[in-house]
Amino acid sequence: MKDSQGNLVLGRTRWRRFAAVVVPATIAVSGLMAGVAQGAVPVTFHISGQTAKISADHLSADGFSQYGGVLVEKNGTPHAVAMSAIKDAKLTNLCQSVTTPLPFGTFTLFIRAGRSAGAPVTAHNLLIGMDSLAGDAEFTNINIGADASELTAGGPASGTAGMFGQEADKAEIDNVKQVARSTQAGTFNLTGLSLTVEANSTGCFPG
Repeated sequence: MKDSQGNLVLGRTRWRRFAAVVVPATIAVSGLMAGVAQGAVPVTFHISGQTAKISADHLSADGFSQYGGVLVEKNGTPHAVAMSAIKDAKLTNLCQSVTTPLPFGTFTLFIRAGRSAGAPVTAHNLLIGMDSLAGDAEFTNINIGADASELTAGGPASGTAGMFGQEADKAEIDNVKQVARSTQAGTFNLTGLSLTVEANSTGCFPG
């Protein structure tokens, strides 16, 4: 891992510890919610309100940015999230699950891909609005505390002026486990795609 001046920093960064740096982004969430209500913060679509579990053995990001944001359901309910933008991503052994209770039982929709060696899932201009993320992460040339409106490393997506942001040239994350509310991408290539529905499942990971 290297700092913003290119100096080598030894060791690996635990995402859970790194997430503590992300927390200041939530300080301005109340202001963001007010901005959404007044139309000052653009919302391109309404989210469903459900969350998806996403896991991967490894995520390799070429260009990474992160900032605080708000996603809004059709009924107006807002959700504070961490927005993670990745210019180019590769994911091995990707799993995505969404669990829905129905009158005749609880069912989980699974999408799996990128399970064959040398054939990862790839995405360009990936943007994820997430509630949480865990894993072991290493960042190259990371810049913490940048203005969210000036982030460029992760692609075209950026945050609101005055908000806390951070970006890195590269990010490598092992044992990815995240809970996401939205995922967007310019292109998303799911190699070896498999879609199944299972009853009474905990999803891609427990909890």
